[in-house]
Amino acid sequence: MFVDKVQVTLHAGDGGDGRVSFRHEKFVEKGGPDGGDGGKGGDVIAIASNNQDTLARYRFGKELKAESGQPGDKRKRHGKNGEDLVLYVPVGTVIFDAEQNLIADLAIINQKAIIAKGGDGGYGNAHFISSTRQTPKIAEKGEKGDALEAIFELKMIADVGLVGLPNAGKSTLLSTISNAHPEIADYPFTTLTPNLGMVEVDASTSLLVADIPGLIEGASKGKGLGDDFLRHVERTAVLIHLIDAYQEDVAHAYQTIQTELEEYEINLSKKPQIIVLTKIEGLDDEIIDDKRTQLQKAAGTSKSICAISAKSKQGVSELLFTTAKIVQDNRQSQRQQEKAKQDATEVITYTPPDNEWYVTKKKDIFIVTGTKIERFARRTDFENSHGKQRLMDIMKKMGILRELQKQKIEPGQKIYFGSKESGAIEY
Repeated sequence: MFVDKVQVTLHAGDGGDGRVSFRHEKFVEKGGPDGGDGGKGGDVIAIASNNQDTLARYRFGKELKAESGQPGDKRKRHGKNGEDLVLYVPVGTVIFDAEQNLIADLAIINQKAIIAKGGDGGYGNAHFISSTRQTPKIAEKGEKGDALEAIFELKMIADVGLVGLPNAGKSTLLSTISNAHPEIADYPFTTLTPNLGMVEVDASTSLLVADIPGLIEGASKGKGLGDDFLRHVERTAVLIHLIDAYQEDVAHAYQTIQTELEEYEINLSKKPQIIVLTKIEGLDDEIIDDKRTQLQKAAGTSKSICAISAKSKQGVSELLFTTAKIVQDNRQSQRQQEKAKQDATEVITYTPPDNEWYVTKKKDIFIVTGTKIERFARRTDFENSHGKQRLMDIMKKMGILRELQKQKIEPGQKIYFGSKESGAIEY
């Protein structure tokens, strides 16, 4: 089954907790702290693979989890790191979060992206030994791994996209010029899923061509098969717009598809197009010329109109060479753009330092926010008095306690970190 869009829930592994432990061995005097660190949680990693054609394997596996890290152990033994969860997806897969923010665009074979990061393991008490702290009874909790709703969308990596009304001859042309074998019949909507075919233009030139299921008027509003499959021509260098020469009004047929291309979420009508009259076998030259004239008026005088017969292969070679020239020019333009980006001066954006923090008072509670202090709070065991005291010491060093005192915090009032849903300590 062809599946080109799925929504899944991803969970990276949680970090393992650190261990509070002291050596208790025969003949070993004053055995010190020996609690080990927790293991790191596994990441969720997506890899572009040529062995995958669709996203069907993720259609029913809606919740995907990486392995969590193991807690630390005595004798300073580090907890086992969690195994990464590797997701193999087809080349051309784009991954978004629930707000449609782009996470990864896997357009190259073996390209890899970490979609969700595993949490770091917490430190065991052996980590906290110092000249002034000989017997620490502190251990950190492991951090939670990232969790998110993700949308995987497959956008085929093709040079050329075939578009047109149902039964315009797209599948017939693809089967004629390539090694693809799409289903072909003499009724509309024969093609229900996109098909790919490799076309050998000459000894040194080949094109990857995508046949997109037929659009109808109103497809952008969900009619027929809708315009969902148009995502597969977003990356193409050129569109071949096929129009059945037996259409009574070829100009209207042309404009119907143009409107749907324009109303797609990305205006695809601006892509280079080759307009092609199909199924001309058996038609008089006079009729073909009349159809050309109608299309010329609808498309504009700057666009040339090709006429072909996929069955007899009339005009097909000329069409392929014209297409290959546009694709090659597009590739050259892309290479120049990529080189210009590499040569451009790097723009440095401001990233606030990790130790920035803010204190907000809401009624009788205080909320402390900041990357560094929130991370310390997440790793604190709020059931352990020694852990809470360490967090207070960190806030004192960072100047947070001084700010709380300026805002007239009183004994017994609660301090939260990041939000009211986080753990809290009393002042």
